[in-house]
Amino acid sequence: MELDLLDRQLAEHFPGYIVRKDLVRTFSRQFPVPTYVVEFLLGRYCATTDEAEIQEGLGIVQRQLESRTVKAGEEELFKARAKEQGQVKIIDIITARLDAKTDSYVASLPSLRLNDVRIAPEMLKEHERMLTGGFYAEVTLGYDSGIAQEKGGRAFGIDALRAIQLSKREVLDVLGDARSHFTTEEWKNLLLRSIGIEPDGLNDRSKDAMLLRMVPFVERNYNLVELGPRGTGKSHLFQQISPYAHLISGGKATVARMFVNNANGQRGLVCQYDVVCFDEVSGVSFDQKDGVNIMKGYMESGEFSRGKESIRADGSIVLVGNFDVDVEHQQRIGHLFGPMPPEMRDDTAFMDRIHCFLPGWDVPKMGPTLFTSHFGLVSDFLSECFTQLRNQSRVSMLQGKVHWGGALSGRDITAVQKTVSGLLKLLYPKLGVEVLEADLEWAIRLALEVRRRVKEQQKRIGAAEFRNTHFSYTLGEEGVEKFVTTPELQSDNSIGNDPLEPGQVWAIGPGGQDDNPGLYRIEATEGPGSGVKILNNPKPAAFQESVRFAEQNLYTRAMQLVGDRDPRSHEFSLQLRSFDAAKSGAKLGMGTLISLCGALLKKSVRGGLIVVGELNLGGSIEPIHNPVTLAEIAVEKGAVALLMPVSCRRQLYELSDDMATKVDIQFYQDARDALLKAIGD
Repeated sequence: MELDLLDRQLAEHFPGYIVRKDLVRTFSRQFPVPTYVVEFLLGRYCATTDEAEIQEGLGIVQRQLESRTVKAGEEELFKARAKEQGQVKIIDIITARLDAKTDSYVASLPSLRLNDVRIAPEMLKEHERMLTGGFYAEVTLGYDSGIAQEKGGRAFGIDALRAIQLSKREVLDVLGDARSHFTTEEWKNLLLRSIGIEPDGLNDRSKDAMLLRMVPFVERNYNLVELGPRGTGKSHLFQQISPYAHLISGGKATVARMFVNNANGQRGLVCQYDVVCFDEVSGVSFDQKDGVNIMKGYMESGEFSRGKESIRADGSIVLVGNFDVDVEHQQRIGHLFGPMPPEMRDDTAFMDRIHCFLPGWDVPKMGPTLFTSHFGLVSDFLSECFTQLRNQSRVSMLQGKVHWGGALSGRDITAVQKTVSGLLKLLYPKLGVEVLEADLEWAIRLALEVRRRVKEQQKRIGAAEFRNTHFSYTLGEEGVEKFVTTPELQSDNSIGNDPLEPGQVWAIGPGGQDDNPGLYRIEATEGPGSGVKILNNPKPAAFQESVRFAEQNLYTRAMQLVGDRDPRSHEFSLQLRSFDAAKSGAKLGMGTLISLCGALLKKSVRGGLIVVGELNLGGSIEPIHNPVTLAEIAVEKGAVALLMPVSCRRQLYELSDDMATKVDIQFYQDARDALLKAIGD
């Protein structure tokens, strides 16, 4: 394997904590253990880039896995070894239970099909997770022939136990200190390689989705849903990478196992693990009617009740499942929570507790090219860092820097802040490090998108309280309000109902003798300088004329339109985008003027608004010959509102009742009136 720059950086800054990920796959296919078990051994013997040392270490790992993992049919062989030698070492998942008949604890080792192995209570105090689903460990299994001869005696006993996870506690400092030697892009790639994924074949959307999957590991009480096509590795991360995660595969989930066993007070999975993942969520159901309600309460507050006692836990809940149809079809026939179990599917209160709806359709199917053959961090080192990051929060970094838009409710803000906090912990594992503004904005936009996806589904179910989904944010005191949408809601030939960036305006050109009516988007930006520059090449002559009229009106009526701002001391760049056969950009003066004013005022026009109208140099509004046609185009393009000159009012009597009810038509008298109605402030 050729070492690339990232491999060399890893070797330099993480000595002893790296492993070649293709070696892991070789062993995990060969032996019946999860990835993190193999990496635990590889990290011990092969954490180097020296090929000779790697080969020597591989030999040791091979021998250990061969001698300590039990393949099907070898159970009696290992038991015989234990009898002959007095003890045998195995790697297995170990669980324990209380045997009330003998008032003692017994352990189970599934690979040997042993369900009544003696175990000291002290071991259980040290490793409580044995009682709630178990964990992988290096087990020294002893055999006592004296006890074997007693009536009901248990010959096998656990002599020693070593959990397969990192014993060092200062690992987070190692991770945090090394971060400063990597760029943000390199660090994202490092994290992806560490979970076995090769980033070179992924686009940014896919990388973002993979990083979002890691957030429940670093953020307490984080609730995530991922629905998408089969074969995209949805459950891989939660089953293979970390000993702190537990995967529940479809079927019944018991309240006792999830939360607390009322019979003996034993704490459940959410108390024992950082992440509890429900795989194939469409088939999950609880054994008690109030199971979903208990889960809803826990997802809201991180608490659940046992009698009079209230128990706190910080395990994150992850729900993953498959779509049987594509996203567009699912949105046509219902909503994106469709594959969930019936008791969750249409429950808006349950949805409201979901912090992130991860777009599983953005992740490619797991093929051979998607798995990396480069170096990455050893899984137990990474998972230990993740579990320690749960004790921190990055929410305080947002205070005073970020202002949320009015569409976000209290729960929305909590959800978004948790996602931002988790993403920033992944990118900046060391507290107190200055975060680049570009990285902060990336985290904010991603967090708003995945929470808005939840809100959009609530709106589809028909709940009026979730009607406003126009999520926005402002960075800094002087920042511009920016809106965030979910890509699956956008369509190239529909304008949608989300506000555009300041300086962007939808407009319809009325057409003329040589041109058809058509939809355009005018995009203006401003900076220091003077004048208006059209970026289109070639510049449409008819649009140039509209721009000249708009520019003159902006200069002569600056006080009415933009107050004390001086437009002559700003240079404007304009771009015209055509969405129909019409290309001339004729008679778009009013849309252009509103675009220039929006860029200067740093204010967005209302979402879903289309502007119609032309000015002349004197500021008068030109008449429009085909307002009914323009209104019909606006409806066809998905407009919410249409802003037209008041002179069109009489002609619009010919507009059909059906069309008139589908769009809100508003009229303006002059440029200032149009601007005020467009911005809506």
